[in-house]
Amino acid sequence: MIDVSGLIQARQAGWIARRRELHQHPELGFNEIRTAGIVASELARLGLEVQTGIGRTGVVGILEGAGDGPTVLVRADMDALPVHEENGVDYISQHPGVMHACGHDGHTTIALAVAEVLSEHRAQLNGRVKFVFQPAEEIALGASAMIEDGALLNPAPDVALGLHLWNELPLGTVGITDGAVMAGASDFTLTVTGQGGHGGLPHETRDPILAASQIVTALQSIVSRNVKPTDVAVISVTSFQAGEAFNVIPPSAALRGTVRTLSTAVRDLVERRMGEVAQNIAEGMGCTVDFDIQHLTPPVTNAKAINDHLRRVFAEATPDLQLVNDYVTMAAEDMAFFLNAVPGAFFLVGSSNPARGLDYPHHHPRFDFDEAAIPLAVRLMTAAVASYVIPG
Repeated sequence: MIDVSGLIQARQAGWIARRRELHQHPELGFNEIRTAGIVASELARLGLEVQTGIGRTGVVGILEGAGDGPTVLVRADMDALPVHEENGVDYISQHPGVMHACGHDGHTTIALAVAEVLSEHRAQLNGRVKFVFQPAEEIALGASAMIEDGALLNPAPDVALGLHLWNELPLGTVGITDGAVMAGASDFTLTVTGQGGHGGLPHETRDPILAASQIVTALQSIVSRNVKPTDVAVISVTSFQAGEAFNVIPPSAALRGTVRTLSTAVRDLVERRMGEVAQNIAEGMGCTVDFDIQHLTPPVTNAKAINDHLRRVFAEATPDLQLVNDYVTMAAEDMAFFLNAVPGAFFLVGSSNPARGLDYPHHHPRFDFDEAAIPLAVRLMTAAVASYVIPG
């Protein structure tokens, strides 16, 4: 294993400064023009072969080693969220209503830092590292767009690695779970149509609000009564829209929400039962229902053999690191598409520090993370990649 301790110690202040600069200038999915430009420029400076416009605003950088060997893909996401930042830091977002509220500024910084460290050991590399800087993770479209544009070709990776700074885990821990570690996500719309009328004469109507309300409640029975207790599923109705006047029963009501599961089999069961439950309730109350569900991402699924390998690598690189081998979250990530195509691992680097108030959840307007997680993540990802492309 290469010793990068001195290099990380010397460069980490610059990496943190870069993260803060990226944090000040967040960009939404498929609008990461400035960020992609910074990434491409830095990769070119490091001597990597750079491809831009992959998946619209994605960037690919290839670090070619001196000898033959495997291709390791390292993926980082770049996009921000439509959130108005409420932090009081001096690197607060300069774009009102847009914020890096999920740590992607950190992910971009970490991947660039890994490219920097490994480029200085290029002569020792047998194989190559393919750095994939992905747009539009938050809208679950960027990974597919990059894959459609050939991000997994020329050369095709043998293993795919990614990480996420994670505020549900404390600094100094890493979640590295075999199998499904993050949920697959679907979004749905249920439109209930009845017959509107006067709010004081409900007997002359077929009230879609009443029917939709019954559906909201009944959907929860799917998780409690149709899904095996040892399986996991979430159905959340997050929007209920109907009517505009206090004295008018509207002709229709629309429900929107999300479904999260850890397997496609459970997802298919939940989808079937949602349609059946909604239709039966609507018909029983004199209404009709239109059910539409869109599958955004499959579950993020880690290969056990690669996880086992990484656990050994991490223990050697950072002996004090606490590994959490059973952490699972119902948040979703389109890293799933890369891992469906290439065996690999996606690990969660603990980044919260409650003593410093750095423990707000992801997507919160006061989200921030302990920046000590950046050099730790660089060390871990560098060690992981090096274990495949640097002999000994």
